[in-house]
Amino acid sequence: MGITFARSARSTIGMEWELQLLDKDSLDLRQCAPTVLEEAERVHPGNGLVHKEMLLNTVEVISKPRRTVHECISDLRDGVELLRPITDDLRVELASSGSHPFANPSYQQVTDNERYRELVNRTQWWGRQMLLFGTHVHVGIESRDKVLPIQNYLCTKLGHIQALFASSPYWAGIDTGYTDNRAMVFQQLPTAGKPYQFDTWHQLEEFTDGMRKTGVIKSFDGVRWDIRPSPKFGTIEVRVADASSNEKEVAACGALVHALIETASRRLDRGEELERIPDWFVRENRWRAARYGMDAILIDDASGEESPISESLPLLLEELSGAAEDLGCDEELWFIDELVRMGVGYQRQREVFSRTHSYDSVVGHMIAEMKAAEPIRPEAFISKCGPSPWAKGHLTYLR
Repeated sequence: MGITFARSARSTIGMEWELQLLDKDSLDLRQCAPTVLEEAERVHPGNGLVHKEMLLNTVEVISKPRRTVHECISDLRDGVELLRPITDDLRVELASSGSHPFANPSYQQVTDNERYRELVNRTQWWGRQMLLFGTHVHVGIESRDKVLPIQNYLCTKLGHIQALFASSPYWAGIDTGYTDNRAMVFQQLPTAGKPYQFDTWHQLEEFTDGMRKTGVIKSFDGVRWDIRPSPKFGTIEVRVADASSNEKEVAACGALVHALIETASRRLDRGEELERIPDWFVRENRWRAARYGMDAILIDDASGEESPISESLPLLLEELSGAAEDLGCDEELWFIDELVRMGVGYQRQREVFSRTHSYDSVVGHMIAEMKAAEPIRPEAFISKCGPSPWAKGHLTYLR
């Protein structure tokens, strides 16, 4: 069966941001998404900005298809602002990161939906561990012929995206030693993780037909790769980034993906062949980024040449700057330079914990960044709130 790739305007962009619902008193996750979503629909019928997710502790805010990252962020902000009065009435805080630092995955409840029930029934213990939160970016591709070359090219940059937005070092109250434990858990699902790389659309169709025939998926939507085509929207969807704790980092993620795809598309227009690396190098880079984050040494090309992210990232940002300026996201893209100096998500979480020895303080920092809409240096957060921020009246800081 053929896969129709929908018509989409070039380099349109849409973004999705998964948010945690936290009890204000315990800071643990609350299973209250149905109540939140029902009230959101009652107060703002047909808003289209907030959606259910697999777990009852999660809501997702999404943008409309837009031309710029700035417009997407405005939609996401509207979604959060729509939720605030509802969650405040329930004594629920909004926050986000790739994982919750201490919540027990076994206690989380699954949304009453046939698709999710079937997933958990099939994958059993691992399916019940999917206590994960991500940022997803869709970018429109105007020609199906460009989709696979661009996807394969993005695989060479997967490690950069993953390391920059890794924010899941903690899992069920332990430091995993990974910067992106979300990636390690999510890959346990049979259709998740590293993308397959295909040369032709027919190969992708053959793969999909085989997966459908053998019952692995019912439709292409069942494919949950870190980077995948989204045929029904006419986009490439980049899903590898952990959920960021604040709006400014979400914008940076969108800008990086937006500029990467437009840069690749321009190179195809000039008749250039885009780089790709073998699947085994993609897998290794994915693991290195998950394990070492910004300290990773990534494999750069098919010959196996390597370089630290600290060396390759400035060159990448410079290469993308022209497309970013034309797309109107150069400010968001270059914020990545400042972010690296400040510390990316997992680094800030570990710094808060090292100073306070408190997972509650890590969650408090996440909540503070969500409200501030930008990263907060750990030392600034702690100096204002004290060594045990959650225990000593930090709420004045978070308001």
